Amino acid sequence: MSRRQWIEARLHAAFAPVHLTVSDESALHAGHAGAASGGGHFRVLIVSDSFAGQDLVARHAAVYAALGDAMRSDIHALALRTLTPEEWRFGQIGR
Repeated sequence: MSRRQWIEARLHAAFAPVHLTVSDESALHAGHAGAASGGGHFRVLIVSDSFAGQDLVARHAAVYAALGDAMRSDIHALALRTLTPEEWRFGQIGR
């Protein structure tokens, strides 16, 4: 299972998203000193009812918690867009 697939599986299990896109952008950062140890660069768009009533910091913290220790080893950089279904439907970028 690739890192991207592993991230998708963890986020599906934690948030039951109505939409999830995980992009591996590691190749765009070839030679980046911070990723020399093998940590990847990922971009995530996740839409879940779980984010209702949470501010942006709480949403991101929940994603980091779901990914656990991988945030210290397998993932060097993680760009997040965390939305509720209503925000997704109306094209909002989150709180």
